[in-house]
Amino acid sequence: MTLLLNVLWIIFGGLVIALEYMVAGLVLCLTIIGIPFGIQCFKLAGLALWPFGREIRTPPRESVLGALTGSVFNVIWLIVAGIWIFLSHLAIAVALMVTIIGIPFAFQHLKLAVLALLPFGREIRDIPPAQRY
Repeated sequence: MTLLLNVLWIIFGGLVIALEYMVAGLVLCLTIIGIPFGIQCFKLAGLALWPFGREIRTPPRESVLGALTGSVFNVIWLIVAGIWIFLSHLAIAVALMVTIIGIPFAFQHLKLAVLALLPFGREIRDIPPAQRY
């Protein structure tokens, strides 16, 4: 079922969203300052390409400096791009919720919206098959 949903996701807009994140990541990686933000765009692109069967986790912080750096980057990301990406995913999710067929895809846009809001300090993991349903 997960494979079928992911294939349908790619056909009906997932590939376009993933390509947008990849292009943004490549542009951001052209500058030294933009590299951390470009890496987060690649993280979003990976989830946008194959969202079903994956989850977002916040791993425990290893150091105070890492937590502070992630927090500062999250604030910069939120102000510059995060809020706008979040709102666009939220609008698409609301539009998809109107249709019965679009509900699973709306939930994936909500998953992308959460990650797009504050991507630093988060990781994407595969959900074990026994816990998917």
